[in-house]
Amino acid sequence: MKRYAYYLSCINESMTKEVDRSIDLWQNDLGIEMVKLHESTCCGGSNLDYVSPKHFALVNGRNIALAEKLGLDLVVSCNTCLMTIRTAKKKLDESPDLKKEVNDLLKKEGLEYKGTSNVRHLLWVLAEDVGFEAIRQKVRVPLNKYRIAPFYGCHILRPSTVLGKDDPLDPSSLDKLIEALGGTSLPYEHKNRCCGFHTLLVAEEESLNVAAEALEEAIQIKADFIVTPCPLCHTVLDGYQAKALKQAHIQSSIPVFHLSEMVGLALGYTDKQLGIKRHIVS
Repeated sequence: MKRYAYYLSCINESMTKEVDRSIDLWQNDLGIEMVKLHESTCCGGSNLDYVSPKHFALVNGRNIALAEKLGLDLVVSCNTCLMTIRTAKKKLDESPDLKKEVNDLLKKEGLEYKGTSNVRHLLWVLAEDVGFEAIRQKVRVPLNKYRIAPFYGCHILRPSTVLGKDDPLDPSSLDKLIEALGGTSLPYEHKNRCCGFHTLLVAEEESLNVAAEALEEAIQIKADFIVTPCPLCHTVLDGYQAKALKQAHIQSSIPVFHLSEMVGLALGYTDKQLGIKRHIVS
């Protein structure tokens, strides 16, 4: 059993609870255990670094230090949390002065940021630690009836200087996971594009235009559903889908699944167990 410190993101704790619910169901089936870090705090998204760089380093240094205290890598299931925490780690590892300043504050909690724990996405754990062949052997209900459009989202791909796993221009890990689960992964231009989430509150029309373009292409290639490893992408593509498609004068719809739900379906769990009925699009 491979153990990881699991970061509880704000979005999964509130709007997309079905992500963690799904992981809880099947993690042991794949020989992994996610130890939830209940004392972790919000990573600050893509905003805190611009408002207060020192607080940005402190809160995320603390999140990583909690994993290091357990001697485990930190695993996230949100792309923005991934990019944010890995960015903070990079800054702390490259600046001894910043690291000392953060550790002087962490001492009050009996914590220390050492830089020993890696920060990884759930998709990377499935690809690198569990392995696609091992996943293929665990499949109980192959997804061979489904044509699936993978939507990676920005923050698991870019900036590559912080992330550096998949090729940001031609990512493949999610495609390979779909195939390991028995599904057909469809090539399309928007699989590595932005969902529009981070401009939703300040430029809704432009944000929904971006989402509508991705949704429209997935519909045009006759995908049965879209799957994404990011709950923020899911929030836009599912929760705001009707509004986005109406704005673009598109009279259609397409289901959007979380990565963890797609895995759960192939491992034999029901849509009710996985929380799929919480989605906006049926």
